[in-house]
Amino acid sequence: MSRASEPELLVLHAVRVRGTADDAAVAERSGLAVDDAREHLLDLEAHGHVAWAEFAGTGGWSLTERGRTEDERRLAAELAADASGRAAAVVREAVTAFAPLNARLLKACTDWQLRPSDGGRLDVNDHRDASWDGRVLDELGAVVDGVRPVLAELTGELARYAGYDVRLDDALAAARAGDGARVAGVGAASVHGAWMELHEDLLATAGIPRGAVEPRP
Repeated sequence: MSRASEPELLVLHAVRVRGTADDAAVAERSGLAVDDAREHLLDLEAHGHVAWAEFAGTGGWSLTERGRTEDERRLAAELAADASGRAAAVVREAVTAFAPLNARLLKACTDWQLRPSDGGRLDVNDHRDASWDGRVLDELGAVVDGVRPVLAELTGELARYAGYDVRLDDALAAARAGDGARVAGVGAASVHGAWMELHEDLLATAGIPRGAVEPRP
């Protein structure tokens, strides 16, 4: 049975995976109403788990070191609450299955941005070669298809993993329709953005520090 995370964990973890996010973005990511998300954010701020910062007229919440520790504690407790151990096993399996897919996605995103020139150098992709771009989009589609069973297993245990497949599909469909920014553009709306959030989510849930060597099949 899929486990629903506590609302405050959803808010705290939303800030973790987004990096920096305002009230609306946290609400969207956590599946809560904006007012409810803000109430939790203010509580988390009072405990020193999140902090608000503004720069050049734009503001957002980010995780403090204390908040990162708290997020990891709550994620571990969520897995430990499953006496069967099934949720923890599924997360470990997902991390292992994700690694080769992640390598393929990163290469595809690089190929979207750079391509070999006649002289053998890598030049900025001007997207005038429809065949090249088509192959990249096909590879991205194959990677997204490859992660579906991983997400299905995760969502079957932890409800907060629902929605990644929809976001990836929407971004890829928009890219195929001509919106190239939806491949590797900055922000959560691109294939790369949604994928990086999923990667951070997996690493955090599994308790693997970013930059550590991840399991391989």
